[in-house]
Amino acid sequence: MNFFEHLEFTATKNNSLLCVGLDPRATCAADLWALNRSLIDATRDLVCCFKPNVAFYEAFGAEGWNALKQTIEYIGPDVPVILDAKRGDIGSTAEAYAYAAFETLGAGAITLSPYLGGDSVRPFTRYADRGVFVLCHTSNPGAAELQTLNVGDEPLYRRVARMAPTWSETDNVGLVVGATWPDALRRVRETAPLLWILVPGIGAQGGDVAQTVAAGLRADGLGLIFNVSRAVANAADPRAAALALRDEINAARMASGRQINKAQHQLVLDLARIGAVKFGQFTLKSGKISPIYIDLRVLASHPEVLARAAAVYAALLQNLTFDRLAAIPYAALPIGTAVALQTGRPLIYPRKEVKEYGTRRAVEGVFTPGERVVVLDDLITTGDSKIEAIQPLQEAGLHVQDIVVLIDRQSGGREELERQGYRLHAALTLRQILDVLTQERIIEDTQRSKVLEWLATA
Repeated sequence: MNFFEHLEFTATKNNSLLCVGLDPRATCAADLWALNRSLIDATRDLVCCFKPNVAFYEAFGAEGWNALKQTIEYIGPDVPVILDAKRGDIGSTAEAYAYAAFETLGAGAITLSPYLGGDSVRPFTRYADRGVFVLCHTSNPGAAELQTLNVGDEPLYRRVARMAPTWSETDNVGLVVGATWPDALRRVRETAPLLWILVPGIGAQGGDVAQTVAAGLRADGLGLIFNVSRAVANAADPRAAALALRDEINAARMASGRQINKAQHQLVLDLARIGAVKFGQFTLKSGKISPIYIDLRVLASHPEVLARAAAVYAALLQNLTFDRLAAIPYAALPIGTAVALQTGRPLIYPRKEVKEYGTRRAVEGVFTPGERVVVLDDLITTGDSKIEAIQPLQEAGLHVQDIVVLIDRQSGGREELERQGYRLHAALTLRQILDVLTQERIIEDTQRSKVLEWLATA
C-alpha cells in the first residue's frame, strides 16, 4: 500500500481519525524514547497515525535524531507516521531532505512548506509510496498575515489548495489546515474534495471538533486527520484521553450527516449510471437555469436500482412510528410501491385531482381516520409540493409529521417543512451526491464547484 492507502486502511480498522503527536517535552535525550514508547503502547489501536515533530528531537543533536529513528522503527508497519518537519527548499537540498525523511528515518509522510513552489515539493512527491502534506492555512494566529492575502480573485491558501495536487503525478498530496480556522477549512474542502487534510489546533489551541467535522469531512466519512499532542501526552491517563477524543470525533462524524454508508454510496453511483443525475444546462419549472438535473422517474425502468433505493428508504423508516405510507404522485408512486413491498407496510396516496365520477376520493387506498402516515416523495426542493400533498391527507383525518425523500436538493425545503411543524428525513443531500461523484472521478472538481456555487445563489 502507498501512504494514503495505508492511512485509510488504519483509519477504518481502528475506526479513528485521531493522530497522536509525539512531541516529548524531555529534559534529556534519554527520556525521548521512553516517553514515546509509553505513549505509542497506550494509543496504538486508537489512532489513524502518529506525528513526531522533528524539533523536539533535533534539539538534542545526534542522540535526539537517533531517538526519532528508533521511535519510527518501534511504531513499525502497522500505523502510518507523518514526520512534522515543514521542509521547504529546492534542488539537491530538497532531494536530501526527502532522502533523510523517507530513506534514513523511514517516515511514511512529511509536512512541507509551499512557499518556494512546486519544484521544492516534487523531490518528495517522486516517492510514489510516500505522502506529503502541504501547509495551506496553519493554526497559528499569524497565519492570516500571509496566507489570507488575495492572489488574483482568491486568497493565497485557496490557491495553494488548488495547486498542491498538481505537484504530484501519483496523487500522494494532502494539505494542512488548522482547526482554529473553520471557514478556511470549509473553503479548502470545497476546493479539494478528495484530499486528506491534516488538522492541527484541536485541544490546547482551542479548535472545535464538531465545527471541524462539519467543515472538512469527506462524503465517505474520512479525509480529516485530527492531530492532538499535549491533550493526550500530558493527560494523567493518556489512553483514556485518546479514547475520549476518538469517540468525540466519531460522534461528530455521525452527527454531521456527511458520512454515508456503503448502500447510499452505491446508490449514488447507480443514479449517475442510469441518468437519474445529469449535468449540463437545464431549465427548471421556476424558469431558472440549473447546472444539474435530477430525474428519479427513471427508477421505474431500472428495477434493480429501484429495489436498492427502496432499501435505503426502508432504513430511514425503521426509526419512525407510523401506520401507513403515503406516496406523492407521480414520481413517488413506483418508489412507494417498492418500499411497501420491501417493508410490508400498507400504501395509500393522495390524488392530484379528484374525479367527478366513481368514488370521488381525494385519497386512494384503505385507511382509518386517526392513523399516522409517513409521506414519501422522490426529492425535495422548496417543500411547497409536500405541503400541498399533505393537505388532503389531513382533511381525510390522517396525522402527518414525517416526510421521507431520497434526495434533499438543499434549496430551503427542510427549513420550510420545519416552519410548518413537519420533520424531513432525506437519504442523501445534493452535496453528498456531488462529493461521491467527485470522489469516484465521475465528475470533475470544477463541475462540483459550479453546482455548489449555483446552489448558494439559487
